[in-house]
Amino acid sequence: MKKLLCTLALSGLTFINSVTAQEFTLKQIEQVSKIRTNALNSDLAYDILSSLTTEVGPRLPGTTNDALAVQWAQDKFKELGYDKVWIEPATFPSWRRYSESGTIIAPSQQPLHLTALGGSVSTPEEGITAEVIQFETLDELIAAPENAAKGKIVFINYKMNRHIDGNGYGPATRARRTGAIEAAKKGAVAFIMRSVSTSHHRFAHTGASQYKDGVKPIVKVAIPNPDADQISRLTTLNKTIKINIKVQTKDLGEGKSFNVIGQINGTQNPEQYVLIGGHLDSWDLGTGALDDGAGVALTMAAAKFIADVKRPKRSVRVVLFAAEELGLWGAKAYAKAHATNKHNIVAAAESDFGADFIYGFQSSVEASSLPIVRAIAKQLLPLNIAYIGANRSSSGPDLIPLRNLGGLPGFSLHTDGTDYFDYHHTADDTLDKVDPKKIQQNAAAYAVFAFMAADAKKTIKGK
Repeated sequence: MKKLLCTLALSGLTFINSVTAQEFTLKQIEQVSKIRTNALNSDLAYDILSSLTTEVGPRLPGTTNDALAVQWAQDKFKELGYDKVWIEPATFPSWRRYSESGTIIAPSQQPLHLTALGGSVSTPEEGITAEVIQFETLDELIAAPENAAKGKIVFINYKMNRHIDGNGYGPATRARRTGAIEAAKKGAVAFIMRSVSTSHHRFAHTGASQYKDGVKPIVKVAIPNPDADQISRLTTLNKTIKINIKVQTKDLGEGKSFNVIGQINGTQNPEQYVLIGGHLDSWDLGTGALDDGAGVALTMAAAKFIADVKRPKRSVRVVLFAAEELGLWGAKAYAKAHATNKHNIVAAAESDFGADFIYGFQSSVEASSLPIVRAIAKQLLPLNIAYIGANRSSSGPDLIPLRNLGGLPGFSLHTDGTDYFDYHHTADDTLDKVDPKKIQQNAAAYAVFAFMAADAKKTIKGK
């Protein structure tokens, strides 16, 4: 039995090797190895991230820091020796947070840590004080009788689960997106939710949210898990809970920023390109190190690692998208601007899930391109990255508008997200949360993937 398994393993390895040999020459594989080794021994990605988070800091779309980040990115691309650097405009609804605070008034006075959700309206200067009514889920609120929350503050207590792939995020964000709308329909004067977070610390989680025409906009905030637990315990004790919320924000109308793009030109078909990148903006609470400074830094470094060894047949383009946090506005602008030549994208992947180790590699391509995918997967194995055979990759949020155009050859380099939501969209998203060794592995993976996709004999085709 042991001999049989060994034989099967060797035959499988022979098959993978034969596939690799068909798609890439020995010289190309040597170049891949050099790129991977150089990346694993370089601090470049971490240094770029340190520069962004230290010299610029938080990058809320439309702010002075956002403009600084756009200039920083152009300068950094040029410093790294990219062949082409340019910007493309994007517009979005501009919003600012000025001040926020909360207090439990009854049954006893206690400080309440909170943060306004993106786009929230203000309270009066003295704040809003009202009794709290708790719902465990958004669906429970929706099912409540009309006027069930009249004159009250709605509190949704839904708790996000922790998982390596972050699968608890989607269900938890339902309340963030539309909870204030549903609360207002029931007569509420304000909306509170448990943060979309797995953290045990008192850092509240912000994020994009919505209002609806015809429904009165009410202030909407999130509170950290310990504060949500406190309110929930008071509710269990059948105590009347009163809270004061003070939030000052402003809707500034249409804002403008830019996608920043750097390209390493291909030697044979430069009009075709592999697209990698992340989003340049961040929320205003932390310094956006994990979300998404890491994605910016490691993809900028990855293309540099490629250029230092060999310029591939096709170009490698790094796109730093604008205003992702407010609703993929830069991504929408990019897809619109490049819709007519979308076929020039031969592979695309975005890094927007922190900087823990990448553990899996997945594609969404035509079946005829799978031999190239498997050849790339083989070169990712030394980085402890497994090939996920299911050919239905999501490829990253900023690539959604391009995917919607059809035919995008999308890829995912799956990052371990077990701890990501301890920091995501909070004041705790800072540089110290990034492990230099882990971001090296990320940069190496993106460099291997991008080089091989750009230098393959055949062009990868999307579904």
